[in-house]
Amino acid sequence: MTDHLLGDHLPGDRLLSGAEPDPAGDAGHSGAPPRTGFFTDTSVCIGCKACEVACKEWNALPEDGLSLSGMSYDNTQGLGASTWRHVAFIEQEVPARGGAEAPAGGGPPTAEGRTRLPLADTDDGNGGGAGGGTGGELRWLMASDVCKHCTHAACLDVCPTGSLFRTEFGTVVVQEDICNGCGYCVPACPYGVIEQRPSDGRAFKCTMCYDRLGAGQEPACAKACPTESIQYGPLDELRERAALRVDQLHAAGVTDARLYGHEPDDGVGGDGAFFLLLDEPEVYGLPPDPVVTTRDLPAMWKHAGAAALSLAGGIALAFAGPALKRFGRATGATGRKGRR
Repeated sequence: MTDHLLGDHLPGDRLLSGAEPDPAGDAGHSGAPPRTGFFTDTSVCIGCKACEVACKEWNALPEDGLSLSGMSYDNTQGLGASTWRHVAFIEQEVPARGGAEAPAGGGPPTAEGRTRLPLADTDDGNGGGAGGGTGGELRWLMASDVCKHCTHAACLDVCPTGSLFRTEFGTVVVQEDICNGCGYCVPACPYGVIEQRPSDGRAFKCTMCYDRLGAGQEPACAKACPTESIQYGPLDELRERAALRVDQLHAAGVTDARLYGHEPDDGVGGDGAFFLLLDEPEVYGLPPDPVVTTRDLPAMWKHAGAAALSLAGGIALAFAGPALKRFGRATGATGRKGRR
């Protein structure tokens, strides 16, 4: 037995929730490199969609609709089987710098130097700006979304064919030639990332360019990002870099800057792809407190086992009761005959 089998649990005997410092090692990769991932800093995203294009080109993904959605420049609308990177555009009205309260759904003013909409600061002559006469201005929140490569990946846990697997880099990959199209992984994902392709029913999602990682290259989306909004590297280093970036933004007056998916003790054990957001997660279409959907499986199986034992015991008693009565009557009759 090799050394990596002598730990607290065998490879494949993965925890379903809680802290997990070495998901790759737990999956059986001995001597795995440090876990790598994405840090997406939405404060410097310019919405160019270079990441979307690079992802499609490198992974040979089919087009998924060329019609306008009517939702600003967000024509892909969300992640899917053929969209592994999705740039969201959220338009908000924010208060003027004079200190007026933000309207419902708005956010705080961003730091100087942010990308502004044309005419956002113009005055209409009545004290109102381009924000609809409230004295405010407009801003766009842009964010490049991607599969989170969860520490506790429910999609992987429920896959019956082994199509989904954990790589030596700690990422989660779908093997399309093994996928049987059962679709169990789709409702299992707490982020709604993975999807089945309508043409053949198989599931697809971001692989973090596993083929490029094996060759020592960074993922195509991070390579193509012109502002370094998408950063790839060892996850521990990215978390430190992200914390420093939040401090920098807070010092610049962007008090709503916060990290999302970086905590190793959250509901999914921390994400392999985490984000710096400028507003609440719900604004970006992200769940505020995601929890791995397989977390309660041990308790569920325990309750199911107890219920099965109770049912089996009830059935046994149902059959044993009449049999015992018949046995008692037969024994009583034999005893009376013996006394005569």
